[in-house]
Amino acid sequence: MRRDLKGLMFAIAGAAIFGVASARAADCGDSANGFDDWLASFKQVAIRDGVSPQVVDEALNGVAFDPSVAAHDRGQGFGQSFAAFAARHLTPSRIKKGKTMLLAYAEPFQKIEQRYGVPAPVLVAIWGLETDYGVDMGAFPTFSALATLAYDCRRAQIYRAELVDALMIVQRGLLRPGQMRGAWAGEIGQTQFMPSAYLKYAVNVEGGGGGNLLSPADALASTANFLRAQDGRRARAGTKASRTSPPCSNGTRPRSTPRQSRSSRTSWLGRSRKRQPRPAPKHVWGADDCF
Repeated sequence: MRRDLKGLMFAIAGAAIFGVASARAADCGDSANGFDDWLASFKQVAIRDGVSPQVVDEALNGVAFDPSVAAHDRGQGFGQSFAAFAARHLTPSRIKKGKTMLLAYAEPFQKIEQRYGVPAPVLVAIWGLETDYGVDMGAFPTFSALATLAYDCRRAQIYRAELVDALMIVQRGLLRPGQMRGAWAGEIGQTQFMPSAYLKYAVNVEGGGGGNLLSPADALASTANFLRAQDGRRARAGTKASRTSPPCSNGTRPRSTPRQSRSSRTSWLGRSRKRQPRPAPKHVWGADDCF
């Protein structure tokens, strides 16, 4: 009897362990198996996060796991040299078109530079590299792409936050679900903002909030707003570092804006999130930092 009871206890413990493992497996996956059940539970999470049930249904009904998105995510490579990248992307025709865009959007560029201090050629360069001046903004349905990556086990929490932010874009009336198509990683608009960056930095060309990033003028203003915010962060970080850094050999202190290492991103306007804080890059002080 005691032996039978001991065997029963082991069986119960084993079932509990396997049950927990199964529950964890259902929370993410690398194929369509289990995706529909996960999406149904995620809808409730989004509603608890403040998204209306109507918006959740409008945006997520019919969303399916996209194997091509998962394949793109797993197939990323960063071994290309700058020379190879430049030869492929900085073509004479693209440069020529960029000069045309500088003239075509001269008035918006003037407003943007006055308000944000970002020169027009910088914005045109980003615009051309990201979407070829709006010619190719991507064809992946944003909600299917984000939901696929949110279910994938690799970076689920990051993309679940982005998926909620995409729903908030709809809830705020900035875009409709059918308008939201873009890159496989979820970037949208003329200069490819992630949803979190859209909510944080999008402005219209007159400086008001809630810009339409499918509009070139609004997208360029929003890009300038983003760049100004990043420059302000670097300046604050540099000022703090200069107060605590060791003096240079000539008795001066390092410059207030040190060179920082740049982490790789899918897009210039990528995944900058308060919910997923990342440690600041470590800076190695060198002679180049001294005046």
